[in-house]
Amino acid sequence: MTVFRTMIVLAALAIAGPMTAGLSPAEAADTEFLGQVEDLPLAPGLAEDAGGFTFDKPDGRIVEAYAVGRVTGAQVMRFYRDALPQLGWREVGGAAAASGVGIAAFTRGTERLTIDTAEQSSGRLVVHFVLAPAEGAARP
Repeated sequence: MTVFRTMIVLAALAIAGPMTAGLSPAEAADTEFLGQVEDLPLAPGLAEDAGGFTFDKPDGRIVEAYAVGRVTGAQVMRFYRDALPQLGWREVGGAAAASGVGIAAFTRGTERLTIDTAEQSSGRLVVHFVLAPAEGAARP
């Protein structure tokens, strides 16, 4: 694990609060990240699902990824609203509903990250991540 990745794990765990309560240090160190976005941690209780893609274009990369788990949309949104600012992301919009469906949008530099949650009738939560160039962002 690189120093940068270790710093991200520690920052994410420090702010995760109740979602990581009761985890041993070994379990906490096993924090996973999205395969296509190495500095985007998966909220506790989520596992990356198949079906995503990465596309590099001149304006920046486009990444679509999915994660699933038996956690609530509110828990996942709370995790990302707490964790992402520590990693340089700034929330720019979002909405949440009592049903557990929610959308949050963040920007960092020239990228925009959208996180969308949907609870299925089976009790499983599906989280959809989209990383794309931010509209109007200055390109290097």
